[in-house]
Amino acid sequence: MRLVATTVQGPVIAALARCHPADIDRAGWALSPAPRRRIHTFIATSDLHLERKLRMTKEKCLEAAVAAVRQARQYTDDVQFSAEDATRSDMDFLCRVVEAVIAAGCTTVNLPDTVGFAVPHEIATFFTAILTRVPNASQATFSTHCHDDLGLAVANTLAAVTAGARQVECTINGVGERAGNASLEEIVMATRVRADSLPYDTAVNTREIFPTSQLLSALTGENVQANKAIVGRNAFAHEAGIHQDGMLKDRRTYEIMRPEEVGVPQATLVLGKHSGRHAVQRRCEQLGITLERQELDQVYKAVVAHADREKTVSDRDLSAIVARVRGEVRRPASASIGHDFSTTPAESGYGHGV
Repeated sequence: MRLVATTVQGPVIAALARCHPADIDRAGWALSPAPRRRIHTFIATSDLHLERKLRMTKEKCLEAAVAAVRQARQYTDDVQFSAEDATRSDMDFLCRVVEAVIAAGCTTVNLPDTVGFAVPHEIATFFTAILTRVPNASQATFSTHCHDDLGLAVANTLAAVTAGARQVECTINGVGERAGNASLEEIVMATRVRADSLPYDTAVNTREIFPTSQLLSALTGENVQANKAIVGRNAFAHEAGIHQDGMLKDRRTYEIMRPEEVGVPQATLVLGKHSGRHAVQRRCEQLGITLERQELDQVYKAVVAHADREKTVSDRDLSAIVARVRGEVRRPASASIGHDFSTTPAESGYGHGV
């Protein structure tokens, strides 16, 4: 944290610390070079965590939370408090804790769904109750922090925002503990695409989303799953003939956002066994190839046959297929390739030296 606080300029630099005096002092020292700094201190508030993990009474937990916030305020006016496992905590006790830490100087209150247990309607009711029952709630910004154990992190996050949360804790690519955290890209684009239902502005430069996702993948060595929303390899890829036909006529038929909005260069019509003739013809035209009707029929059949074996057809594969149909196959010095369209080992080499 000391290195980050020293070298990174611009954003607020936040250090996470347990509600332990030594942790908070260390966080305060680490952050001291940063012109904009925050200490984020936390302690669990659920009965399960208090009894089985911390072996602490509720009163001791409340005392530790208040003391930590007061100590953190000695280093910065920007203090965040998190009630770990908040969504499984006793509501009366949680309200006492929230009221007390705000009175002690906490400026942001985070209420995490630490184990991804909640469902959207519960999260909305939960935040509404806290904001209604805590007398000094208006003096702090409330934050939501959702995990994806049930695949509901983004849905729960948006539910919390509609109920009054004004800070969202999320991650690029949804990375995080276990099944991950709420995905930044999904939350941001949901507010952009569905501004009618989610009229919230994040001020995020959406064109940096995909490049940032790619950077994180490169740094961590963890690839994004192909069908991941917004940043996955297939998010803007279309293979089915019906979809491709619609895209060629009006991209809005099968895209609710433009790929350029999130930094993806362009939508991709993937040539595969489900592609239609129009998609094959369009890709050939993009490669500078004009096909007669009979040639198109033969090329299309060959594309489907190739895709049935290799799943997809690359531009090199397509060029080789066209050359084959036209009887223009280039003959390597050591071998020649025939002109039949039977399934042979030689054909599986399209795009690999043909």
